[in-house]
Amino acid sequence: MPADVLSLDIIVPILVYCALLWWVGRGMGWTARLATAAVTLVLVVCVLLVERGWR
Repeated sequence: MPADVLSLDIIVPILVYCALLWWVGRGMGWTARLATAAVTLVLVVCVLLVERGWR
């Protein structure tokens, strides 16, 4: 896979995640936003571990 396609596969979801976090978090305080970001990142790591077969 070319490097530019790989980087887009990483950059686009991060940008979408930031936009959604901003949209949802408009009424939240900073601690709630940080907690939401942390929980989401933990879920992403869990999904990656499951997809890669717990290696």
